[in-house]
Amino acid sequence: MENKNSSDEWKVRHRLYLDASYGFRSGDWRFSIKERLQMTHRDGINSYQTTPNALALKSRLKVQYKGMANLEPYAFIEARLNLNAPACSATWSGSAYSDYSFLGYTDTYFNRFRGGIGLEWKVDRKNAFDFFFMTDYCYDKEIDTNKEGTKLKSLVYDQTLAPTIGVSYKFSF
Repeated sequence: MENKNSSDEWKVRHRLYLDASYGFRSGDWRFSIKERLQMTHRDGINSYQTTPNALALKSRLKVQYKGMANLEPYAFIEARLNLNAPACSATWSGSAYSDYSFLGYTDTYFNRFRGGIGLEWKVDRKNAFDFFFMTDYCYDKEIDTNKEGTKLKSLVYDQTLAPTIGVSYKFSF
């Protein structure tokens, strides 16, 4: 899989993940939890800025109402935890960083929260439409160093909030 980064370059990445999920019904309600451990391997990167083998844990809680014939309203919340982001220490002296040191891949923090509501319409056994509204909050730490990892150029904490309205189509065999 390829990924276009902020410098407008295409970088190859490889992803491996392990899912575990559990669900149960209570009357017309279905409750489920899904856990995903994900590893993303990237080649050709500055390893002082980006983890070569990034680990993340994604957790999702979902509730669905199955009491109507062809319609299933649902709601979900999801969180992603970075498990081994690059860590550093530095002192800002007004115009530049000093006392910079790379601390390894030891930073752990939540960097994405999602929440949404939706309605799945099952047209027939094979076709379904999903109408949804989702809010996506991302919090990322961007470290910019020289290639040797001896000088910190910038350290930016980026936050975005993106509401999304969507429609998807599902075809089942």
